[in-house]
Amino acid sequence: MSTTSEARTVWKGSLTEGSGSTHLQSSGVANFDVTWAGRSEGFAGMTNPEELVGAAHSACYSMALSHALGGEGFTPESLDVTAAVTFVPGEGITGSHLLLQASIPGISQEDFHRLAEDAKAGCPVSKALAGVPITLEASLS
Repeated sequence: MSTTSEARTVWKGSLTEGSGSTHLQSSGVANFDVTWAGRSEGFAGMTNPEELVGAAHSACYSMALSHALGGEGFTPESLDVTAAVTFVPGEGITGSHLLLQASIPGISQEDFHRLAEDAKAGCPVSKALAGVPITLEASLS
């Protein structure tokens, strides 16, 4: 079974003077205001496309790693994943850095790092971001 998720943005005005509103249509859980200044300068209280990509990447990676761990008999107590997506005006998205802090009973460092790297490569959002470098910093507690 496949699913299709939708988000909608309505933009008014020029790039630098205009603004928009992004609505998560499929879930209906949030609306976000967006502006060029918010994107290029990073205003607090306002999201941007890269933050939304980061949200997708961190959630997808968490699920991919949990699945990979389960396939080898491990159940994580917690996977705390941050995805830092970098945007450079004039260049676009230049990378996504995954920061993982995990608590997984009984796993060796070797297995942890192997599965963490495999999940990074296999995560569907990582695959969608194949045109930019994706880095991983993983620690096990």
